[in-house]
Amino acid sequence: MLGCFVFLVTLVIAKEEGTYEGSIPLVTFGALTACIIAVFTVASGAIILIPTWLWSLGYIAEINTVMYKLVWWGMGHGSQQINVAVHVSIWYLIIAVLLGAKPLSEKVSRTAFFLYILFLQLASAHHLLVEPGLSSEWKVFNTSYALYLAVLGSLIHGMTVPGAIEAAQRKNGYVNGIFNWLRKAPWGNPAFAGMFLSLVLFGFLGGISGVVLGTEQINITLHNTLYVPGHFHATVVAGTTLTFMAVTYLLLPLIFQRQVIWPTLAKWQPYVFAIGIAGISLFMMGAGTLGVSRRHWDIAFSDAVLSFDYPATAFLMLGLNGMFAILATLGGALYVLITVGTILFGKKVDGSNIMESLGPMPQRQVSGAVKEYCSAGTFHLPGTYILVTVFFTAFVLYYFVNWKYLSEIWPIG
Repeated sequence: MLGCFVFLVTLVIAKEEGTYEGSIPLVTFGALTACIIAVFTVASGAIILIPTWLWSLGYIAEINTVMYKLVWWGMGHGSQQINVAVHVSIWYLIIAVLLGAKPLSEKVSRTAFFLYILFLQLASAHHLLVEPGLSSEWKVFNTSYALYLAVLGSLIHGMTVPGAIEAAQRKNGYVNGIFNWLRKAPWGNPAFAGMFLSLVLFGFLGGISGVVLGTEQINITLHNTLYVPGHFHATVVAGTTLTFMAVTYLLLPLIFQRQVIWPTLAKWQPYVFAIGIAGISLFMMGAGTLGVSRRHWDIAFSDAVLSFDYPATAFLMLGLNGMFAILATLGGALYVLITVGTILFGKKVDGSNIMESLGPMPQRQVSGAVKEYCSAGTFHLPGTYILVTVFFTAFVLYYFVNWKYLSEIWPIG
């Protein structure tokens, strides 16, 4: 709460000092979205402590468990959505700094952030889909209509960011073919590579699996299985952590004023971490689909009166998960070593080497993308349209497969 207060006061002071004109910049607007969600989140956690504290003192005879879970998940789910709003804001920041990219429509991007404020908290109901004390009507409304409006916000960002990259790259001169703009992107820059990998993993793994978990009927097959932490790893780690790692490579020269040491290792670090965390997420979700439970000390049920054997494929999934966890740990260790080493031993950044310190980027850039209220001004984005089509095709197919799987384990008729 203190951090939110400092942030809001800073916005007021910045306005009074004329730091910006008109509306606050888009990246700051995204940070404001995260701040508003944070206030709600912390308030939910604080409010629910009051009856539990009074109950512990004996002043309240009992606590309605459904009420407790509902308010608690306003904090539990909301704390994740703070990260989502922030890391989406950082996506816009990185592409603006490195490519001069502007959002396709700033008004639409701001509206998407506003959808987060209105509906992300309601979507916390998907944690309660197997709760018998809540009606099916309440569950369906909050995890269908409300959840889908929150998902709409993420879809807008997920389509706008690659579209903004394509628009900027084409203005930068990469106009040949459908995907030349993507091939010529600064993949050797760890900030860009980490951001784009985060975008892809968050959308394909975290986003699609989140909608599946938020469907009441399908959720019954996946609730409290390893599928759930698999989804979390795709959103919080592949989405948020990887994005924060990416932006670090810009903050080191800009804030700490140090050149990144071991540039070759830094170039590969996002890829190592992204591949590792993608494997963790995929194989956790695979094991969860086969029924492997979470929060259980022994899934083999050794010496249990009623034994149960998971298919051998489930144990294969767990083994592969462990292997990719090692790879992700290696990527994380590289990040820590590079970051700490840069702060302590990196070459000093000054006016003569600041651009070099930000890493590879296109030679031509679109000016004004960071500080001005503006839009890309073009919708000639054939590559982005193909990427979006691939995403929706994958989404529809995976959604259908889960309904088909449900029909096989829960016969109808």
